[in-house]
Amino acid sequence: MIPFHWMEKTTALLATASFVLVLAAPGWAEEKKAGIMTAISEGKQVSLEYTLTLDDKSQVDSNVGKDPLVYTHGAHEIIPGLEKQLAGLKVGESKRIEVSPEEGYGVVHPERKQEIEKNKIPEEARKVGAKLTGQGPGGQPIFAQVTEVKDNTVVLDLNHPLAGKKLVFDIKVLKVEDAPEKKVQIPATPQTPAAKPAK
Repeated sequence: MIPFHWMEKTTALLATASFVLVLAAPGWAEEKKAGIMTAISEGKQVSLEYTLTLDDKSQVDSNVGKDPLVYTHGAHEIIPGLEKQLAGLKVGESKRIEVSPEEGYGVVHPERKQEIEKNKIPEEARKVGAKLTGQGPGGQPIFAQVTEVKDNTVVLDLNHPLAGKKLVFDIKVLKVEDAPEKKVQIPATPQTPAAKPAK
């Protein structure tokens, strides 16, 4: 027969063990959740390795062996065709993504060619093929390429250099995490002058 005091200790020990298990359960659930690879979805901060090539296999850009491309999914920080096809991928996954001109840098618009006075262009850029960058009225980047040099004017093509081209991205997902919260700065309110006592 088991002595009563031993049974009492065993019951207390089991009760303590189950209490510890209950306390540990949330942490264990979090660890288990962290073990599950988070998929790319709205609001996640994503780190990518990529190589961009065109239809003719020529390489345009690559960050392999360099700093990753980091963006927030759903914030329209990258071209729409790429962002759309990244949704649902997990850390460690690789994918070849083809993006049409319409969902990349757009189609070529003939009306985006402009003829401007030669003296408004830096002297070193007054040659066919020279690339220029600037800012639009809203601060957006503007790309231009010199397509023709005349006596007094220069013809600029304001289409993006990759407009009208199908883009092929070979990507690898390096990291998916919650995007850091953006700090909202509240402008300081001007101090109001102290009220003067009525005379």
